Amino acid sequence: MGSLVVVGVDGSSSSDAAVVQAAREAQRRRATLRVVHGFSWPVGPMYTPLDPSPLNRLAHDSAELARSVAPEVEVTDAVMTGGAVAVLTAESRDADLMVVGRRGIGGFVGMLLGSTAVSLATHSRCPVIVVSEEPDDAGPIVLAVDGSPEGENAVEFAFAEAALRGAEIRAVHAWLPDYAPAGMGVESAERLLAQAVVGRRERYPDVTAAQEVLSGETREVLIKASSGAQLMVVGARGHGGFAGLLLGSVSQALLHHAHCPVAVVRRGA
Repeated sequence: MGSLVVVGVDGSSSSDAAVVQAAREAQRRRATLRVVHGFSWPVGPMYTPLDPSPLNRLAHDSAELARSVAPEVEVTDAVMTGGAVAVLTAESRDADLMVVGRRGIGGFVGMLLGSTAVSLATHSRCPVIVVSEEPDDAGPIVLAVDGSPEGENAVEFAFAEAALRGAEIRAVHAWLPDYAPAGMGVESAERLLAQAVVGRRERYPDVTAAQEVLSGETREVLIKASSGAQLMVVGARGHGGFAGLLLGSVSQALLHHAHCPVAVVRRGA
């Protein structure tokens, strides 16, 4: 298919889980997998260049882990000079999918800190899957639907991913009666869900999509819905965001607290 999956690594357990996820994603897509470690050299008169051998070994070992998960996938590895966010954002320009760990090793310049996942989800040019532990391919794909333009890309990604995985979709919309816009009742929320999925049924006839309006605060509802899921899919921004805010509070909350891997899909990604 000529596609590319990129995974950012730093040697942490979260990073290893991301490698496993990325290898499976590359296998599903019949894509090449590129394992990347971004590293910034310390600068200043008191610092001397470090031996790059451990970094090369880190990338190589991560690539070997990927090959053990998906032996038929072509895997390459690279150590790139630069901060993790800058390096991986640049890599995302040529990628179809980026995968990173939720939390990395702290205290070392250039390593994948927890903030890297949020920053990358904000700036990546392709969808990003953030992983905290070795993924479980059981359960549905939970799709957060809010009717926003960002959400349209998330819906398309969720259906394509479900088709690749042979998974069901659970499309959910959080509705809080006391804060709903005027005229936005349960019936309107149900119509919003139906409109989001109806156009995909012809393109993905083998994908089953259940629709569910859940009452409650959006972040709490979606975090709870992620329990037992194999993937949560959300747009980078939803309704109610502030101009210039590239990653919404709901997306950030899910990145930190969801019980499963989270795919963040930006508009145009």
